[in-house]
Amino acid sequence: MNEKAAKGISKFLSFVLRHSPETIGLELDENGWADVEDLISKCPKDGSILNLELLEFVVENNDKKRFVFNENKTKIRASQGHSISVELNLVETEPPEFLYHGTVGKFLENIRKEGLQKISRQHVHLSKDKETAVKVGSRRGIPQILIIKSGIMQRDGFKFYLSENNVWLTDKVPETYIQF
Repeated sequence: MNEKAAKGISKFLSFVLRHSPETIGLELDENGWADVEDLISKCPKDGSILNLELLEFVVENNDKKRFVFNENKTKIRASQGHSISVELNLVETEPPEFLYHGTVGKFLENIRKEGLQKISRQHVHLSKDKETAVKVGSRRGIPQILIIKSGIMQRDGFKFYLSENNVWLTDKVPETYIQF
C-alpha cells in the first residue's frame, strides 16, 4: 500500500472512530470499540473497498499508533483523541516532571489567559518529548512548544493518564503550570 492511500484510510478511521461513527451507520460500544466486520462492510473509501489486510497495515504502520485491535482482531478503536464520549479505561499514571505541548502562535494569547483546555475532546494531549510536540505543532504552522510542569501539577492533585499509543492525557492545564 502506498503512503498516500494509508494516510487517507487513517484520516477516515480517525474521523469515524474518534468523532462521527454515525456518518457511516457504525456503532461503537461504551469503550469506543467497533466491530471490524461491521466497519469494513460500511466504509467503502474513494471507490475502493476496505478489508482486514488494509486495516492491519494502517494499524501497524501508523506513525502515531492511533488505532488498536483487540487480541483477536475482531474489534478496533482509536487509542485517544475522541470528541465523543467513550470510556477508554485509562489508569492514572505518574507523569514525568515535564511534558510538552505543540501549538501555533495564534493560540498563545488564549492559552496564556485560560491554560490548555480539552475543548471538544475528552482530554488535553501532551507529549513526552519536544520532538513529538514539534511534529504536532507543525501540522498547523510554525510550532510553538510549551513546557508543562506536569510533576508539580500531579503533586497538586491533577490526574494524568498514558494512552495506549503513549500520549499523555489530562483534563486541563492551568496557565500557571505552563512555561511559555
